[in-house]
Amino acid sequence: MIRSVVRGTGAALPRRIMKNADFEGMVETSDEWIAQRTGIRQRHIAADDETTASLGEAAARAALDAAGLTPADIDLIVLATSTPNNTFPATAVEIQNRLGMHHGFAFDMQAVCSGFVYAVTTADLYIRGGLAKRVLVIGSETFSRILDWSDRSTCVLFGDGAGALVLEAGEGAGGIADRGVLAASLRSDGAHKEKLFVDGGPSTTGTVGHLRMEGREVFKHAVGMITDVIEATFSAAGITAADLDWFVPHQANKRIIDASAKKLGIAEQKVVVTVDLHGNTSAASVPLALSVAVADGRIKKGDLVLLEAMGGGFTWGAVLVRW
Repeated sequence: MIRSVVRGTGAALPRRIMKNADFEGMVETSDEWIAQRTGIRQRHIAADDETTASLGEAAARAALDAAGLTPADIDLIVLATSTPNNTFPATAVEIQNRLGMHHGFAFDMQAVCSGFVYAVTTADLYIRGGLAKRVLVIGSETFSRILDWSDRSTCVLFGDGAGALVLEAGEGAGGIADRGVLAASLRSDGAHKEKLFVDGGPSTTGTVGHLRMEGREVFKHAVGMITDVIEATFSAAGITAADLDWFVPHQANKRIIDASAKKLGIAEQKVVVTVDLHGNTSAASVPLALSVAVADGRIKKGDLVLLEAMGGGFTWGAVLVRW
């Protein structure tokens, strides 16, 4: 049985770090207020010469180096982003060119904060379907470009960055002991659009727009929706929370992460948390957290790892991977 096995991970962050205290004087807030409600301590903000494409390229190169591969070994690039360099072409194609690739194919995936989970699932299907042997899956965002810096309810939450991993075709027996992507569950419900959206676009306002969010509504729905897809993924794989080695959730809010883990019965010591370092980096948050946990030695070969995210739309999903 063909499985999509992880070969390497990588990350890239903008040079500038913005601490919570830096917002004091910009909007009515404080380090204590932000940290207490979100768990965020700092975030990275892209400079003018740092873009979704440049950060995505850097993360991709780091993942390739970790895998011992070159761009020539890649058949497909799937980029999860809500902040592309241009309306078109796809920023994945720009990254492809920056990597010196003139073969294979590349495309963007837009599912907001769930984008990386959607992209991993999509890459897995291309590999299992025989259309690609090795795939670069990237989450890259410059959310600072779409923030209203006078809106304290949103501007303090988000940051910029990129993370990537390489998936390649491998053989498995078809059981839970196999390495690679084992199960996934994806959902969306457009009825919730107004709770988290950007108030602009080419077909409506002809502008980029700014991020708008009903924070309490998002929080209210988040835990229930997250646990729904995770329980579906557990069921598909025939496991329980006790079988997990690591839980790598979307890094939006520490309180949502804690509540979700508690409801699912996932032990606190199994949860990877990087929201304090990066803030909410949308589609980049899961691969950034993954890269940190792999680099520091927590996630090791053979570990059972659960990825989860929820984003605007609403979209939400979970993927189970044997490392």
